[in-house]
Amino acid sequence: MRASRLVTLLLLLQNRGRMTAQQLATELEVSVRTVYRDVEALSTAGIPLYGDAGHAGGYRLVDGYRTRLTGLTAQEAQAAFLAALPSTAAELGLGEALATAQLKLRAALPAELREHAGLIQRRFLLDAPGWYGDGDDTPHLSGVAAAVWARHAVVLRYRRWRAPEEIERRVEPYGLVLKAGRWYLVAAGPSGIRTYRVDQIDELRPLDEEFAIPDAFDLARHWDASVADFRAGLHTGEALVRVTAEGARRLGVTPADDGGWTRARVPIESVTHAHQEFLRLGTDIEVLEPAELRDRIARTVRTLAARYEEPPPQAAAPRATASTTAAPQAAAPPAAASTTGARVVPPSAQAPQAVARPLSERPG
Repeated sequence: MRASRLVTLLLLLQNRGRMTAQQLATELEVSVRTVYRDVEALSTAGIPLYGDAGHAGGYRLVDGYRTRLTGLTAQEAQAAFLAALPSTAAELGLGEALATAQLKLRAALPAELREHAGLIQRRFLLDAPGWYGDGDDTPHLSGVAAAVWARHAVVLRYRRWRAPEEIERRVEPYGLVLKAGRWYLVAAGPSGIRTYRVDQIDELRPLDEEFAIPDAFDLARHWDASVADFRAGLHTGEALVRVTAEGARRLGVTPADDGGWTRARVPIESVTHAHQEFLRLGTDIEVLEPAELRDRIARTVRTLAARYEEPPPQAAAPRATASTTAAPQAAAPPAAASTTGARVVPPSAQAPQAVARPLSERPG
């Protein structure tokens, strides 16, 4: 346990530069006194690190010192290659850089860990977009990513669902989030920190204006809070329903032990949304409460029943064309047998038949 903590401490100093004892204690989830002992142990082992006193002090490694990654376990090596997603890196314009980084990491690993790293890439695949879409078209994703890396402000022209539907706004890009195959930009603007769908950015204009992200801002914590707020506002009501075993399975509730009907209270976004969703369950659900939702579903069912009790409407008869209504031409006198031996067909047999044309081709 302590050996793993010493390696982590060393890598923190290598990647972040100077860190105070309190910062290290927070990262390692130990006391400051434990950090003092760990730093002393590393110094005794010959690691060139030193500490600076004072308000701006802290521990740091001697400039130029790097440690090799021979301390990785098999699981850590697997996790490193599993976290590197080629498709995501390519979308951000980092596909070549990721491939190079993986080659360097693989070269630094012992032979047995290289085999584990290669195996994880051959056995696991992440396909982020959902089943009913190939992902969004995000032509400005690389530009947004460049602004995030450089901490440069941008002006974006953005489409949204409420009026005004198209806006132009100067924002400071704090970070990018990939969720369910869709990219989101978290950025600060005139009204605070907001989230923007990258596929709805119609135009992006980078500015030569640098900005600083507040020290208190953490992208992961901000996103978690945003998702929690979204879900809290999504389901503002609940419904009491009675479902069959199949309905319980599709609704995600625990079915009754006897396999019969199950009563459950489920969260709903709105009566209108629940009306659409519950109708999909057909006869596997009965809504008991609220009364407004039950009445609305009952009216829909009565309308459907009445519609299906009647015979289906007959297709409209095809409209006759001029060629089908015109009187046939007078029959020509019978011709003698042709030199080709072809039989002459009487004009009455040649009259065109009325053919129903597709609706899109019928005259208005």
